[in-house]
Amino acid sequence: MHDTLRPPLVFCSPLRYVQGPGLSRRLAAEMQAVGLEGPVLISAGNTAIASLAPAWAASFAEAGWAHRVLAFGGESSRREIAAIAAEAAAFAARAIVGAGGGKTLDAARSAAASLRLPFVSCPTVCSTDAPTSALSVIYADEGPRRGSVESYEIHRRSPDLVLVDTRVIAESPPRLLAAGIGDALSTFYEARAAVAGGAANMRGGRSTLAALALARLCRDVVFEHGAAALAACRSRVVDDPLERVVEAATLLSGLGFESAGLAAAHAVHNGLTAIPATHHLLHGEKVAFGTLVHLMLEANRSPADATRAEAAAEARRVAAFLVGIGLPVTLGELCIDATDTGAVAAIADRATAPGETIHGMPFPVDAAGVVAAIAAADAVGRAARGNQPS
Repeated sequence: MHDTLRPPLVFCSPLRYVQGPGLSRRLAAEMQAVGLEGPVLISAGNTAIASLAPAWAASFAEAGWAHRVLAFGGESSRREIAAIAAEAAAFAARAIVGAGGGKTLDAARSAAASLRLPFVSCPTVCSTDAPTSALSVIYADEGPRRGSVESYEIHRRSPDLVLVDTRVIAESPPRLLAAGIGDALSTFYEARAAVAGGAANMRGGRSTLAALALARLCRDVVFEHGAAALAACRSRVVDDPLERVVEAATLLSGLGFESAGLAAAHAVHNGLTAIPATHHLLHGEKVAFGTLVHLMLEANRSPADATRAEAAAEARRVAAFLVGIGLPVTLGELCIDATDTGAVAAIADRATAPGETIHGMPFPVDAAGVVAAIAAADAVGRAARGNQPS
């Protein structure tokens, strides 16, 4: 008797995760703790370079390692990835560090993968759950699709080290932390749907119980401590709520989405990137609205009455929370005219493209269903705003 062939349970994570105030000064020591060696290329955003270059220099000097800092070009595109890889090869780097926001990390991660070098993730903002994953989002940087999502790359290795300096996070713009909370809030709802739909996670396997539990914990921590963490960020204070939310939005959300799976919210984000008017918005701001669309898809399309009612109630809860932390909940707040049927149709078409994560929902989803869910999510958002025009 043969076992039925099923994909294996797969759980992936970084080799080491460290979080706390002032850790940038310990970068080389933490790299040594996982067996890495210099020389080291750091690909970093300009803001990160301005504030952290002295700490990096002191850290690597103590280790006796050569290092070089390369300013990130601004887009996680194939051209930028090739430039980072070329610089690392010319420097004979033994490891690549990405320091900055999600796009900075994604490009550095892809460059390291192309050279088969260890990768170290040093997020300087808490705006996405990208730091812990083996996933890079690639954006077009020229032509009519400039600024839109081109593809995902799943690399063979997870980061060797994720180092989160919460002093740096506390001094970052609160808008970025709010976006990270928006990204994190989607994690459980997408994980739950992907598991229910039998969809593969981002590493091609089935979700473990641990991944789904971490995704649920992420949601609960964000709901409980999100507002207080934002208050701490506005005051530039590292306190317990900030530490908890940074861990939730970085570690718990990263492990949850990668090892449990994505579904509609991130597909809607990708649809929104097809609209040029949204390009100035942050990833987590678009995902926040995508979460409302995800829940309204469940409210509209789930076969069970109880599930539909629960999803509608949860959408109202999420919308109220998002309003409270200043994230967009309506099309107008995303700079999209709700009466522009062409724009809404373009979002839905891109969100339901073949291979998109929306097809991991536990029921069939088509563009017409997404159009209806977008309208329903916009209505929920308007109600949360007190029926005031957005």
